[in-house]
Amino acid sequence: MDRIAIQGRARLNGSIPISGAKNSALKLMAASILTDQPLRLTNMPRLADTKFLGRLLQALGVEVTENGHGGEQETLFHAREITSTFAPYDLVRQMRASFNVLGPLLARTGHAKVSLPGGCTIGARPVDLHLDALSRLGAAIHLEEGYVSAVAPNGLRGAEIDFPFVSVGATEHALLAAVMANGTTVLRRAAMEPEIGDLARCLIAMGAKIEGVDTDVLTVTGVTSLNGADWAVIPDRIEMGSFAVAAAMAGGEVRLTRARAGLMTALTDKMIQAGVEVSPTDDGVIVRRDPAVRLKAVDLETEVYPGFATDLQAQFMTLMTLAEGESRIRETIFENRFMHAPELGRLGADIHVQAGEAVVRGVDHLVGAPVMATDLRASVSLVIAGLVAEGQTIVDRVYHLDRGFERLEEKLTACGADVRRLKGDA
Repeated sequence: MDRIAIQGRARLNGSIPISGAKNSALKLMAASILTDQPLRLTNMPRLADTKFLGRLLQALGVEVTENGHGGEQETLFHAREITSTFAPYDLVRQMRASFNVLGPLLARTGHAKVSLPGGCTIGARPVDLHLDALSRLGAAIHLEEGYVSAVAPNGLRGAEIDFPFVSVGATEHALLAAVMANGTTVLRRAAMEPEIGDLARCLIAMGAKIEGVDTDVLTVTGVTSLNGADWAVIPDRIEMGSFAVAAAMAGGEVRLTRARAGLMTALTDKMIQAGVEVSPTDDGVIVRRDPAVRLKAVDLETEVYPGFATDLQAQFMTLMTLAEGESRIRETIFENRFMHAPELGRLGADIHVQAGEAVVRGVDHLVGAPVMATDLRASVSLVIAGLVAEGQTIVDRVYHLDRGFERLEEKLTACGADVRRLKGDA
């Protein structure tokens, strides 16, 4: 397995271009199943997760063509004909979002057999809300030997779906299925993440009829077919937030370009409270911090959007390890998302975790050590810590990192960091 080595104590100065949002791109890719016309996605991130889903789509009959490089990356998806409605375990287990092909397959063909997704280290994340939504839309669901078999021979039909709690995945999945259901579907207590708005607007560009975009009530009037479209994936707010925290942690001045400051307001508010200067620009944001001035401890609680994103909790906790005072961080989204805390402790952080809360007592410095990534966001938090730790930090199991961050080492190195990838047993 590859590892990443970071030589600490370097300041960050320069510009970092933000890639397209992974969490939006994956659902937009799934939307390509809904039409026999080409869907062209620009600002596409090149990640392990998008490659995984691309392989699954190809197995279903979707032609996938990648073009461009750097900031001009695009991918063309063309599902002229669905040649298979079977999504096997070996393909679905690599990434949970692959499960979201079930709804579009049902909408397009009336039947599908899709493996249940594998486990997840940060929480159970069951798919019962997904299946309940599809059942309400008229699909007959049968579970056997780790697979979901679903049929809707007469097509899906509109329904009233009241989610018992906010679920990003279930909202997206129901939306992907409902756009071609017969009649009107109302999704209540829908998640409002920007990635859902991006998916909804792309579907509208493809001919879908959706009202209430960016609210918690989505009204979908089904159509019989969708066209192709050209669509630009929104900037990745989690990548943007991660690099913003990295700049604040290391000190210096970093300009984040091809970004939208409004997508990470909950994070920047906390960073400003901690003593970081954050200035919006026409195409992103500038993050500045004088490393001679110590950060201030700030409490936070993760919430559904527009609250503080759980996907930025590990990064902000890392920032708080050097803050003056004590900060309390409450995790309300996933029950097992503090696994980075012991690894930060190996670098000298003072973190005490009890149930869903972590108490972080700021220290005056961190010291490099070997650490292990446990999930995608934890892995980048360890890289951020390594930027300021004395000596060398080596982060193991960085395949997690490759799932969600494009050219991480290149982007940080361009701003003065000493970050390099160690291949295999190097």
